[in-house]
This record gives sequence, structure tokens and C-alpha cells, in this order.
Amino acid sequence: MAVIHKLAISQFRNLNQQYIEPGSQLNLFIANNAQGKTSLIEAIYYLGHNRSFKTKSLKELIQLNHRQFQLDAKVDNYRIKLEKSKQKTCIDIDQLRLKNSSALSKILPIQIITPDKGFIVNGTPKNKRSYLDWGVFHVEPEFLTDFKKYNKALKNINILLSQQKIEELDNWFLEISQLSTNINIARNNYITELKRINSCEILDNLSDLFKSINTFDYEFKSGWPKEVDAYNTDSIYHYLLKNKSYLLKTKYLNYGPHKASLKFYLNKQEECFLSRGEQKMLSIIFWLTQVSMLVKNNIHPVVLIDDISSELDNIKIKTILNYLQQLNIQIFMTDIGINSLQIESENTSVFTIENGVITRQ
Repeated sequence: MAVIHKLAISQFRNLNQQYIEPGSQLNLFIANNAQGKTSLIEAIYYLGHNRSFKTKSLKELIQLNHRQFQLDAKVDNYRIKLEKSKQKTCIDIDQLRLKNSSALSKILPIQIITPDKGFIVNGTPKNKRSYLDWGVFHVEPEFLTDFKKYNKALKNINILLSQQKIEELDNWFLEISQLSTNINIARNNYITELKRINSCEILDNLSDLFKSINTFDYEFKSGWPKEVDAYNTDSIYHYLLKNKSYLLKTKYLNYGPHKASLKFYLNKQEECFLSRGEQKMLSIIFWLTQVSMLVKNNIHPVVLIDDISSELDNIKIKTILNYLQQLNIQIFMTDIGINSLQIESENTSVFTIENGVITRQ
């Protein structure tokens, strides 16, 4: 079970030399706007992903007149330290330097619910892939390796296409066909398993989120044309060979796992026809289903929820928190006030944030 026992944040946005010892269940952070609520959520997210969900600009994250920020945490029995400057990134786990950040996500799996990252239902294909692959990564051991190899093969193919070098294309077509098959199967298996994870039970427990919901469904779109069997290496390979002339004209590969997506339906109605409120609620149900599946696979992620009352009313907030607390996971939630939230004080740790200073109540 992933639990952050201690957290130190230095020079990250407006949080300077802050140290907290969160509770193992619900942690509620109360603050007015621009005091540091989202910065805290962003810092924890960064610690688990080695990236922000808000910006790609490191300059925005490091405090003015400082050269780096530092995040330091005790997660279960691990000590994690992440230092980031314009020149380098240093990630240590128990004082051992990491070469990549994938180990971070294994030790500190994080699921985030925030409109800043975008809702997945009727969202961009990139956002849909991001949330999908977050789950696949944790349950399919070979997925990350295949994914990295795929991106390398895709880059090489696009270089060869742009330079009109056809001699080496066939070998790379074969490799990317094999990797595509592995990725497609892993993603599809995950989606299939996701639908099996007590979908009826989940919808019953979250029934207060909707006035009427008969069916909530989603399907995996592989990123390949309909005539291609996305789960068969030969089918993908022959498609690439057949369309080599076309690809040489376009100068890039415009099909494949990097173009994959999800398609959502509510009561058999496509996501694009749903209201924003319906899209928001379905997104939350999908996120919670992923958390539930990981828990059933003995992976307990930390859940981050930012500025909850700006998006949800009290009944919906209570429904979501009750569901999450039944899963026995650690939650970090921010809001602008505590009086309107109907939260039981038992197993809840309350903090305030003012001008970047975090204080436990």
C-alpha cells in the first residue's frame, strides 16, 4: 500500500521549506485561491511522475532566485528524493540514483482527479491514452519496455520516411508491427479486465453521481484503420508494406498505438453528445474504476483531488470520498473551505495553507 508518511517541499512554486506528516487516509488542505493548494497537489504528482500535470516549463516551477526545487518523501519504507534544475534531474530511492523515473511510479502510483489535467470523456486522444496507459503500466509488466521500443522505432521510421530512405524501412516496419501488437493486446486486455471489475457494483455505489445511468461503456480504438487486425503482427506488417508509397509521400506514420484512443458511451449515447456535467461524472467513474482495479491487484495508489467543491456538490463529494475510503487508500484533497464539506473528522487530517505555509490543525 502506497502511503506518504513524510513530505518535504523546497522551492517548488510558492511552497518553500514546507514539511508535513500526512495521515494514512484522508488529508484535507483548506486555503483560499492562490495560497498553494494546487502547488501541493502538483508537487506530490511530480514526485510520482517526474513531471507536472500543469506545465512543461521548469521555470514556472522553480522559485524566483533559486536554481532548483527539491521534493523529499518517505513512502512506505522507501525514502524518495527528487531534485530538479535546468541542468539536471537527480532521483534517489534509498540513496540509490535512478537512471529513469519508472521506479517512482511503481513505488508511488498516483491517480489525479482535477479539471486542470482535463476530463477523459470527450477529452483529447492524448489525454485518454495517458490515463489508459497509467493503468496498463501497473498491471502489464512488459508494457513500458514495449512502449519505449515502439517510440524509438516510430522515430526511426519517420526519419527514414522524411529522408526517402526505403532500404531499411521493411525491417523497421516488422519491428513496429510486433511492438504494436504487444501494446494493442496489453491495452485491450486491460480494458476488458476493467469492465469486469464489479462494474455494476461500482455504478451502484456511485449512483448518487447520476440521475439516470443504465449503461456506461467504453471501447478501445487501436489507432489502426478498420481493415487492419490490430492484434495480428502480419496484418499490420502487410498494411505498412502495401502503403509504403503513401507513407513516403506523407513522410510520417500516421497510424498506430501513438494514435490510439477510447470511445465512451452513456446509455448508448456517444460522448460528444453528452453534457459537460455528464462527461465530468463519467470521467470520475472511469478514474475510480481504475483505482478499484489496481486495489484488487494489490496496488494501492495515492489519489489526489484538487479544489473539489468548485466542480462537485456536497452529495457527489461525499459519494466519491465514501467510495475511496472503502478502498483503504491515502487521499490528498484540497478545497477553499471546510464548513460546507460534510466530512467525518475520524480518519481525516486537516491542514491549512496560507501564503505557501502549510499548518496542521
